[in-house]
Amino acid sequence: MARIFTYIMHKGGAVDDTAFELAAAARRIDPAASPTAILTGWGGNLDDACKALGASYPEIWKIAIEALAYPNAELIRGALVKVLPSNSIVLVAHEHFGIDLAPGLSIKLNSAFVSDVLDISGVEGAGLKVVRQEFGGQVSAHVRCDISSGAVVTVRPGAFKPQEGAAITGAVVDKSADVGALAAGRRYVETVVAEAGDVDITKHNILVSIGRGIQEKENVAIAEELAEALGAAVSCSRPVVDAKWMEKSRQVGSSGKTVKPKVYLACGISGSFQHLAGIKGSPLLIAINKNPKAPIFQVADVGIVDDILEFLPELTNKVREMRSAA
Repeated sequence: MARIFTYIMHKGGAVDDTAFELAAAARRIDPAASPTAILTGWGGNLDDACKALGASYPEIWKIAIEALAYPNAELIRGALVKVLPSNSIVLVAHEHFGIDLAPGLSIKLNSAFVSDVLDISGVEGAGLKVVRQEFGGQVSAHVRCDISSGAVVTVRPGAFKPQEGAAITGAVVDKSADVGALAAGRRYVETVVAEAGDVDITKHNILVSIGRGIQEKENVAIAEELAEALGAAVSCSRPVVDAKWMEKSRQVGSSGKTVKPKVYLACGISGSFQHLAGIKGSPLLIAINKNPKAPIFQVADVGIVDDILEFLPELTNKVREMRSAA
């Protein structure tokens, strides 16, 4: 079996939740795998991130170069090519940066590329069998990928639950000296932070999130009543913002905000990877959608097939009834 690596995103010394999901995905490829995590960056935050992975990965490769202080996919591709052994399998989170990094990396490694993987069946001969979605999530495609020359695989956030097990004391290996000089046609200019709205959805433990299924602006009040009963906040998917039914600060997803609630109610949301990329921390995900084939049901902990315009008012009444009886 080829050696398995995971590329880990981190910020301010904290690793992204997908770090532990990628470890679980690696063990779906090979149950006996001891995947190696790779982190790039510069400064003390990188060291803190490496330490945070020590309990989950037996080995962590650190590439500390000042040019990588801000994640530049073009530079990182060049760095990874210089340290990865031939025929490696590399797992990357399927979010905005991973989508930028992974395709070009597979070309530089002359290896196979599979994107947005939802499930992994394992290896059969030289073939890695995975499940991914096509046609906007309406079709689940079972794909066999030739990994005889290695592979780069992007994994949808939330598709694999982190595994619990005995704590590991991972060793940090500094690979910085193996990289050498790096050059890129792009450079970091600045980070523009989005303005905060009237409600900060990143601070709430419970979110009632609405999608296109809410149908019209007047129906947003239905979700707001449920949120009030639950002590939650209302968030939304991109179509709701595009229709100007809610402000941009309420949007969850790769082009919106990243949230980490304990409970996430996805109401009338199809479940595109762009939306799911904004949900971290493996919350209890409850999906309510009248389409039984909606992609959201494949990652939900609880799935309810119903019209949200009928179901949400009933749920609101039930929550209020239980609270008044308590």
